[in-house]
Amino acid sequence: MSNTDHAHSTVGWRDIEKSEIARIVFVGLAAAAVWFRVWEPFDRISLIGVIGALVGGYPIYHEAIESILERRMTMELSMTIAIGAAVAISEFFTALVIIAFVLIAEILEDLTVGRGRRAIRDLLDLIPDVATVRREGRMEELHSADLRVGDVVVVKPGSRVSVDGRVIRGHSFVDQSAITGESLPVEKLPGAAVYAGTINQSGILEVETTGTGSQTAFGRIIAAVEEAEKNQAPIQRIADRLAGYLVYFALGCALLTFILTRDARSTISVIIVAGACGIAAGTPLALLGGIGLAARNGVIIKGGKYLEAMWAARRVVLDKTGTLTFGKPEVVSIDPVKGKSVENLMEVAAAGERLSEHPVGKAIMAKAATMTLSVREPEQFRYLPGKGIHFTAGGDDVVVGSRAFLDELGIPVNGSTNGNSLSSNVFIAQNQQFLGTMQIADTLRPEAVEAVRELSRLGFRTTLLTGDQKSIGESVAKRLAVDEVEAELLPEQKMERIQKLMGRDHTVIMIGDGINDAPALMQASVGVAMGSGTDVATETANVVLLGDNLLEFVTALKIARRVHGVIMVNFAGTLIVDGIGVLLASLGYLNPLFAAFIHVSSELAFILNSARLLPRASSPSSGR
Repeated sequence: MSNTDHAHSTVGWRDIEKSEIARIVFVGLAAAAVWFRVWEPFDRISLIGVIGALVGGYPIYHEAIESILERRMTMELSMTIAIGAAVAISEFFTALVIIAFVLIAEILEDLTVGRGRRAIRDLLDLIPDVATVRREGRMEELHSADLRVGDVVVVKPGSRVSVDGRVIRGHSFVDQSAITGESLPVEKLPGAAVYAGTINQSGILEVETTGTGSQTAFGRIIAAVEEAEKNQAPIQRIADRLAGYLVYFALGCALLTFILTRDARSTISVIIVAGACGIAAGTPLALLGGIGLAARNGVIIKGGKYLEAMWAARRVVLDKTGTLTFGKPEVVSIDPVKGKSVENLMEVAAAGERLSEHPVGKAIMAKAATMTLSVREPEQFRYLPGKGIHFTAGGDDVVVGSRAFLDELGIPVNGSTNGNSLSSNVFIAQNQQFLGTMQIADTLRPEAVEAVRELSRLGFRTTLLTGDQKSIGESVAKRLAVDEVEAELLPEQKMERIQKLMGRDHTVIMIGDGINDAPALMQASVGVAMGSGTDVATETANVVLLGDNLLEFVTALKIARRVHGVIMVNFAGTLIVDGIGVLLASLGYLNPLFAAFIHVSSELAFILNSARLLPRASSPSSGR
């Protein structure tokens, strides 16, 4: 009957308009009066039946007229024809019962669709109205709408976090199942990210705000849902067209039945029994439910068309740095020459790296900080791109860089160098004497191997595109069992590879995190950004992983396929029920009342099938 943008879409029993209930009661009383022939003679019965049909069926006729003006064939239009035909042959009771069935079905449908919207929008209620903020050394209570980026919010035990941000002080465990789908509380230490709407369970946390309101994870979820409702996915347009075709089919079969049988009751039954409301309303409801379910598992999908592309895709393209790896080089081993200590080697290297902005230099400084070393100030500093740094500190001449750089300076390197394909070796020398090496590595995300294995199990082919060296790219691909790998690619070359793959596989998913991934993310059928990635990547992408966990993306793919399965069941079920129903009605085995019952029952069954995907609303009671 009605679809998801029905004018009086409701969200609960209390929101049902009294006029709708009154109309159903009026139709019921009129039907009872006609059935029991309360007012004889027949002309009074006819008057009751006509008035009951006109007043009770007004919403149906109103939508039918709108359909005619918009040149659309809808179920309201076919029901109007059936009701008019029933009245014309004095089947007043039949006409009134059909109207009652249709009105009740529309209320139940609106309740179900409204529940879908409510289940997702209730996420907004998880954000506290008031937050405790530390400003200029003073604590004050502010409304959430007045919070600004950079504010320090104090979150007490048992309270909900009101902003997205990073912990700057405190230690606690946070229940963030509502946003990332993690079943166990997550430990939060300084530097850890927290999300609005999650629950602080134990200690006090001070959180520096990075996002408020629509800029939080919850805000992006709501924006994604609104976008999904506003823009129809291709499968939804197909559902709407199929609904129209089924109405034409029913009217054509009704006309043929009347020509062959001259039986008005069978003709009316044919018109009534065929209903495509289950797919017209069930399809957008399934898409909405899938987007909501993905959001509850830490994945924001920015529209139904991207959810549809996810179930249609068979290839996933992966970036390396920041996607399969953490993208943050770390010192994984320190190997001084005999007679030198680890601390001595670190002090020498860190002195020059204090002025370096290179990721390797930052890794060395981070390691030095954990060792609480006394690091000298460099007196002269020179950075040579692709080679390393050359500086003096305390009168000592120091070189930190590649082996080729030391060879170039005539400094002999003793012993072998260890390392793996994800690491690089940094060589340190002082006053022309080799002191030792450090191994700097970017580590794989712990879930990367399992995620790629799951993608393979689901039937996806995987491709690794990276700007890193060929040896590193091939090693990562081998460790993860990725199907194909291409390395040493510039951003525009990544985009070209995506174009090439789309020409072969049509629908391609790309996962990345950095500015250099943005062109490829835009080019792919579905661009997926890691939540910790750059703003450019997350804005460009069609899907965002809030928790940076690749397994969340795999879960979203499974949800997409589940949505597709539900929609296909609705499609097939509707065609089967309509086909059998029209056949039985045309042969005289279904009277109009039974036809109406089958129509309404099948419609609600398929809508409820879609409603199984809807996430359960969370209780907003905590932290308010």
